[in-house]
Amino acid sequence: MTAVPLTVPAAKTVIVADDTAFVRDRFSAALKGAGHTAVAVASVSELLARVRRDAGQIDLVVMDLRMPHSGGVDLVRELRKIDGGRQLPILVFSGTIASANEVRDLAALGIAGYVNEYSSEQHILPALAPHLFPDNFNRRGSPRVTLGIPVSYRFGNTIAAALTLNISKGGVAVRTMSPLQQGSKIRARFRLPGGKSEIEAESRVAWTDRRIGMGLQFEQVNPVAQAAIDEFIDQHFFSNRKA
Repeated sequence: MTAVPLTVPAAKTVIVADDTAFVRDRFSAALKGAGHTAVAVASVSELLARVRRDAGQIDLVVMDLRMPHSGGVDLVRELRKIDGGRQLPILVFSGTIASANEVRDLAALGIAGYVNEYSSEQHILPALAPHLFPDNFNRRGSPRVTLGIPVSYRFGNTIAAALTLNISKGGVAVRTMSPLQQGSKIRARFRLPGGKSEIEAESRVAWTDRRIGMGLQFEQVNPVAQAAIDEFIDQHFFSNRKA
């Protein structure tokens, strides 16, 4: 009987751009530990030079908008001028977003999403995987935006914290090794990138998987908060999905 070879995910090249060594080192270590190539850069000039030189070999840029002399969204505009056809996936560290206007501008520039720069090392690869291997992830009919931000949730008298995997208008997927039982009622709290206030959502656990986490279906959300979620999804889903 002929042995069937195992399919090994291809190694990717990722630029990690941040002027804080702690962030660069943690993301680089997580990527290298999974067999990928991490290119750590500490300045805007390094980032632009690397993309100009190696644009065709870069699979993902994970970046800080607030590096010295970066100009915020203008730095993403400069990257888009370099890559021309918007083929280079760009993730922005969510804590470096200054306003909702920046979120709208970034959506128009077609960024791939946001990731929490303070993610623990074991959470970094799950947050980056949908962008490193997009063909391996199920593209559902309803709009879902990959988003790695902190979320806290209360179940009875217990409060837990985790990271989101993606968000839709009707719910959020959460990365956790201790998912709750399907049907559990919880209260989730999180802040969208650029949002001025936290969003609270009475939710129900719609699915659970110990390898991944759990899906929370919103059951009661303040109308203002729901409108903010809807706007965020519309901006990022329709500007980023492939035809």
